Amino acid sequence: MFVFNYFPPKTRHQVYNSHMDNDAKRKVAMLRRLRQVRRFGTGEVPREVIDDILEVARWTGSGMNRQPWEFVLVRNHDTLREIAEAEAANSHLPGANFAIVIVMRGEMKEIETYDEARLTERMLLAAAAHGIDAGIWWFKDGGAAAKRILGIPEERRVRTAISFGYPAAEDSAQPPKKADARKPLSELLHEEKY
Repeated sequence: MFVFNYFPPKTRHQVYNSHMDNDAKRKVAMLRRLRQVRRFGTGEVPREVIDDILEVARWTGSGMNRQPWEFVLVRNHDTLREIAEAEAANSHLPGANFAIVIVMRGEMKEIETYDEARLTERMLLAAAAHGIDAGIWWFKDGGAAAKRILGIPEERRVRTAISFGYPAAEDSAQPPKKADARKPLSELLHEEKY
């Protein structure tokens, strides 16, 4: 005797959700692991990886789609050291494999501040996708030394450089962030009203 068991096919929504659950969890785990890095290991980051990071930056959204940025890619370690020494002590730029200095138009400061933050985070995420560490450096002198050394026009705004490199051996062995390293969501979230 033949018994036919009918199992209805999964809906597109069910297939999507079952597939995306694992993929989404993996992506969210990467986002939670992402952290500011100030020490780098050795090894040259391939140009294709640098170009990919820059392409992600180029495609970052901006207020009114103004794309108010330009980038200065610095791979020369003497230049990185010169910028760091002229600007401030304790910069992680000299230890990086390369850095990207973000140059903003300086026209709409409030919107550009948001755009610059978005852009910076996107570059960190692109680097992490390639297994590259990155760290944000804020120029304490308003970017004056970087402008002079890199030939950036005075009217442009320079606040941020991002240093990139392979993970340092001792950093790759560090445990992930502790769960209690951040305030609990219950202290941050207000639903419907403050």
